[in-house]
Amino acid sequence: MLHTLQNPLNDELQTMQPSRRAFLKATAATGAGLVVGFAFAQSGVTPAHAAKTADDLFNPFVKIMPDNTVTVIVKHLDKGQGTATGLATLVADELDASVEQVRVEFAPSDPEVYKNLLFGVQGTGGSTAIANSFMQYREAGAAARAMLVDAAAEDWAVPAAEITVANGLVSHASGKSAPFGDLVAAARGRTAPESVTLKSPEDWVYIGKSFPRVDVPEKSRGAAGMFGMDVQSEDMVVAVLARPPKFGAAPKSFDASQAKKVRGVIDVVSIPQGVAVIAQSTWPAIKARDLLTVEWDDTDAESRSTEEIFAEHRRLAGEPGLVAHAHGDAAAGLEKAAKVVEAVFEFPFLAHAPMEPLDVTIRFDGDSATVWTGSQLQTMDHNVAAAILGLPMDKVEIVTLWAGGSFGRRAIYNAHYVAEAATLAKAWGKSQPIKIVWTREDDIKGGYYRPLAVHKVRAGIGEDGSILGWHHRAAGKSIMIGTPFEQFAVKDGVDHVSVEGLEDATYAIDGFQVEVHNTNTQVPVLWWRSVGHTHTAYAVETMIDKLAREAGRDPVEYRQMLLKDDPRKLGVLNLVAENADWGKPLEDGRYRGVAVHKSFNSYVAQIAEISMADGQVKVEKVWCAVDCGVPVNPDNIVAQMEGGIGFGLGAILRNEVTLTGGEVDQGNFDTYEPLRMTDMPDVEVSIVPSTEAPTGAGEPGTPPIGPAVANAIFAATGEHPTILPFSKRGLI
Repeated sequence: MLHTLQNPLNDELQTMQPSRRAFLKATAATGAGLVVGFAFAQSGVTPAHAAKTADDLFNPFVKIMPDNTVTVIVKHLDKGQGTATGLATLVADELDASVEQVRVEFAPSDPEVYKNLLFGVQGTGGSTAIANSFMQYREAGAAARAMLVDAAAEDWAVPAAEITVANGLVSHASGKSAPFGDLVAAARGRTAPESVTLKSPEDWVYIGKSFPRVDVPEKSRGAAGMFGMDVQSEDMVVAVLARPPKFGAAPKSFDASQAKKVRGVIDVVSIPQGVAVIAQSTWPAIKARDLLTVEWDDTDAESRSTEEIFAEHRRLAGEPGLVAHAHGDAAAGLEKAAKVVEAVFEFPFLAHAPMEPLDVTIRFDGDSATVWTGSQLQTMDHNVAAAILGLPMDKVEIVTLWAGGSFGRRAIYNAHYVAEAATLAKAWGKSQPIKIVWTREDDIKGGYYRPLAVHKVRAGIGEDGSILGWHHRAAGKSIMIGTPFEQFAVKDGVDHVSVEGLEDATYAIDGFQVEVHNTNTQVPVLWWRSVGHTHTAYAVETMIDKLAREAGRDPVEYRQMLLKDDPRKLGVLNLVAENADWGKPLEDGRYRGVAVHKSFNSYVAQIAEISMADGQVKVEKVWCAVDCGVPVNPDNIVAQMEGGIGFGLGAILRNEVTLTGGEVDQGNFDTYEPLRMTDMPDVEVSIVPSTEAPTGAGEPGTPPIGPAVANAIFAATGEHPTILPFSKRGLI
């Protein structure tokens, strides 16, 4: 159920606009169409570079063709989160295009033109797609509109100020009018304006209202070639790899005699990442791969089981660590507290398990290469492929395709699956395109998990319930250390993403200290939908509930007291409590829990209502309130909250990746169980009206659901689940 609170956005939004805008002065004739590219001054794109790329790379953000189609060039990967629709919404509104004429295309890899303005490289992640593009794509649409208006004014010999544009039609009071396509020829020789006037919020047609998903029609009819797994060509071959069963191992020797007997097998090639079977199609490659006999060198491999890894984390959580954040005197506050609450939380490795497993197709002829994949970090994929193949960057093309999910898995800091494809293509030495297919088992056993973590927390309150001291220690493997991102994400040994949601907690706490241990394991880790917030929010929000109960306070009222200095977080908390009618008597067997958390600059509060029968938990309903700044596309925000809730709920109920002797136990959805349809609660989402700059929507819905449900379980049983998933406690 959607509750989008309608409130007129006001002129305060105009403060989000830079005082001086620099536009990319590039207009090029491509297919007799009008192509227009723009960038902020801080993006570093110069007019000279723009002129070059307009000819060479098809640079623009907006393309208008004589057939009246408007194509928005999408610089971010759309993996189901609706980014392409969001960017199309921004352009269409300022251009005054009609919904029916708008199309989208993914941009080529070019970080100078298409970089994420918050990253400095081309890539998608951290719920930044709309946040970094909001002004850029609006300006692109407005500038294209201005060029069409100027062309019409000259052709019709009327003042440009008298021309109006609406729903894809340029008009004048004299009765003259023309669709965009009719004006392309006259407009395409013009230079983009130095500056544009953007619409005021009250004039928005689509922003904050609605714009239909641009991917639904093709996905609904199963259009060919949308996804990486769909890539086909007559001369294409398919490769499937036997990879080491233990992380850190490497192939020592192999016997392919039985594998080569499978009809359709072309070759078997050993590369550092494993042993690849190359075949005419996917099934013979898989069948033959399973017939390989491979001897692995486990000298440097991880050989511990999960319990041994947890034991190390528990030990470290009991020892002093690196100080990530401190204010006040936590030790003194705990010493004088009237009551002290302690808890230890354990979080398992989690796989991303997107519906479309990893895949990449590459064609390398010795002089140039093309890579087709759902590229999430185009700059990294491009650099790695070029380096391995020994080619200059301009001889490597990255073709970004739609991705069937990611949740962080395709945003890989070492581009390992692209590196694998490039290595195999180079080793094989043929010019045919090779598609590497990961099976579901390959994907789930293939590593790059949400880190396993242990949190140890002590918090003390005064007689009035105020938090006098809070000591928080987390132990887990750093995602950033040892990667190209370490230099800006790690300071004094502390990886920000290991403690995000802790170091920036905004509850009123007199003495607060956060420590972290960077643990060591060969198991590769990676950001997973909402990254560190997946475990920090759980630990913080369940502890807040424990303290509320010890203080004899209502959990919502207690949070309200502690959030007096954070009006936006308090705002979503108040809204969700109002919508859920918090405090009303519940029917027998029903219990509620609340959680509120800020992640990726967005604020989300959730109330979960559960039923319990024979000790089994069923989440019946979730109320959600979100403040993510200007809601560019409300329907998509609601979808992201619903999806984030389902994703987080699936994780806390049953999901975990475990190791036995260093080998992953789970392999498919029978052992790494997805959220079941019967698990999914009714979800009611409310969006806070805002004039703040847009912030993230893809990830912030995930962190609060775990603690909200845990707090509901506490209301029912008097105990919080501190070891995840809940299935370990027999709660489901």
